[in-house]
Amino acid sequence: MKGQVVEEYPLCNIDHVVVASGGVSLSSDLIEECAERGIPISFITGTGRPYAKLMGAGLVGTVRTRREQLLAYLDDRGVRLAKAFSCGKLLNQVTLLKYMSKYRKDTDVALYRKTREAASAIEGLARAIESLSGDSIDVLRQDILNLEGRAAQAYWNAIADLLIPDLDWKGRETRGAQDVVNSALNYGYGILYCQVERAVVLAGLDPYAGFLHADRSGKPSLVLDLVEEFRQMAVDKAIFGMLNKGMRLSQEDGKLTEDSRRAIAGKVNERLEGEEMYDKRHCKLRTVIQMQARRVAAFVRGEVAYEAWVGRW
Repeated sequence: MKGQVVEEYPLCNIDHVVVASGGVSLSSDLIEECAERGIPISFITGTGRPYAKLMGAGLVGTVRTRREQLLAYLDDRGVRLAKAFSCGKLLNQVTLLKYMSKYRKDTDVALYRKTREAASAIEGLARAIESLSGDSIDVLRQDILNLEGRAAQAYWNAIADLLIPDLDWKGRETRGAQDVVNSALNYGYGILYCQVERAVVLAGLDPYAGFLHADRSGKPSLVLDLVEEFRQMAVDKAIFGMLNKGMRLSQEDGKLTEDSRRAIAGKVNERLEGEEMYDKRHCKLRTVIQMQARRVAAFVRGEVAYEAWVGRW
């Protein structure tokens, strides 16, 4: 019923607002209150594409970190960050493959061995990335991306084998994906993107000055860099778990239905609220993302070393 209060939630328990549907209105009072409390408001389309963000002006007022971030692109710091982001991605692919295959050891030995072989190959590619050397990321970027591409092929082929046969999944597609599995992944990545962008901005970093992803006008390269570490454990694990447990997602006119988007958002946020090990203690995954962004900032300032976060299986 119009005007009816559906649910109330105290602002003190909110750290991020994501608007994932059309036709949503926000009052200026709410926007002001969120800005004063440092609560970003992100907007994503029905396909998971982020298109706007509102946040308090004071959140982006840092200087020293951004100066060092820009300088880091030109020296060894940029190389080390790019390699860490890429290796983190590959090692989390390995982690998820081992997690998804561990119960197949007793039920499908051939699939278990095939998956472990894929995981071992990806580990080898991660070592190859780590062994690369060069004076700047511009020199090494293509080599890193080539190795990443080989890992991606092994990862997605293995995932296709691990998903239930009823899905009849043909493989990973990004832009313009029409099948429900790829659409679900893209939507989940959009939610993760908003979380990582928030973490990057709160850490005092420039979201558009990345290392692994090349510069392009309007492209938030650093956000895309840091997202790589968390795709598998935040989104892939949630989506594949839903599907393998028989949860059915549906589409209308090539787009996920509202109920499906709500289900995906619920599972991804559940993963973000789940606890993971970080620096020998248990932390929520969304907290791990924030601490990794802060570690990037501290690294470019020369205060700490940077290591990618790798989940446990």
